[in-house]
Amino acid sequence: MKGPLFYSKILLFGEHAINRGSRGLAIPYNFFNGGLKVEDILSDEAKKSNESLKHFVDYLDQMQQENPDLVRFDIATLKQNIDAGMYFDSSIPQGYGIGSSGALVAAIYDQYAENKITVLENLTREKLLKLKQIFSKMESFFHGTSSGLDPLNSYLSIPILINSHDNIEATGIPTQTLDGKGAVFLLDSGKVKETAPMVQLFMESLKDKGFRTMVKNQFVKYTDASIDNFLHGDIKGLLSNTKKLSKVVLNNFKPMIPEQFHGIWQKGIDSNDYYLKLCGSGGGGYILGFTRDLQKAKEALKDYKLEVVYQF
Repeated sequence: MKGPLFYSKILLFGEHAINRGSRGLAIPYNFFNGGLKVEDILSDEAKKSNESLKHFVDYLDQMQQENPDLVRFDIATLKQNIDAGMYFDSSIPQGYGIGSSGALVAAIYDQYAENKITVLENLTREKLLKLKQIFSKMESFFHGTSSGLDPLNSYLSIPILINSHDNIEATGIPTQTLDGKGAVFLLDSGKVKETAPMVQLFMESLKDKGFRTMVKNQFVKYTDASIDNFLHGDIKGLLSNTKKLSKVVLNNFKPMIPEQFHGIWQKGIDSNDYYLKLCGSGGGGYILGFTRDLQKAKEALKDYKLEVVYQF
């Protein structure tokens, strides 16, 4: 047995700020993917995934008993397949902020949810919110709490615009210019991250009035402006606002940026060759970059692993 593939995702804008009323924009990233597989002989990695699925199915069983009106799963078949050696075969790096658990949640829902909402039907706001609610509960098994956005993005494989907690919509983004000079890229920090401590750190920081004011007047403002610029193909505005965002993050979110990146973060702002920002909650994993000249950015960052996400 081999199930369909589900892709990784990138939260392009909205990290942390979503919790403070800013908008967010998540896009699928097809470079990495994962799918459910059943095999007789499992590698060590596959065994680990299979073990994790055993705990996950117990959680889902409990979840549907507590929320019978939210979602029902074919638990018997799911358990049967796990006992037969099912695991999640994935190229998505874990702890990198690009939705490894989200893709797994999407795959399980797709294969085992009864009366599931499908991509083919008219996706009303109500249906999107229902899916987000289901995925939030499912993914909480991995993170303690989850917005449900990662699995939603992976399941639908379309860009999602988050206007607020209860207002999300599928959106279109400008077509890539594959020979474009400018780009959005990922930098590998080489360090696996944990989401929960970074979210905790952000929440603790919000107790400080000055930090709250900065989030509202600068962080949320530049995040929202960047989303508008990106969706309308306004590259000049996008680069201007991501530069401001990059500065705000470096000045106020330093503990969330791996230490060895503080210098190159500042260097990008000073040289205007590229601007860096957090990808997800920060603390490791990938770092997002924006540049008007990809070749210049590659030269400036030649000591780091750089992957292009989107060209303009």
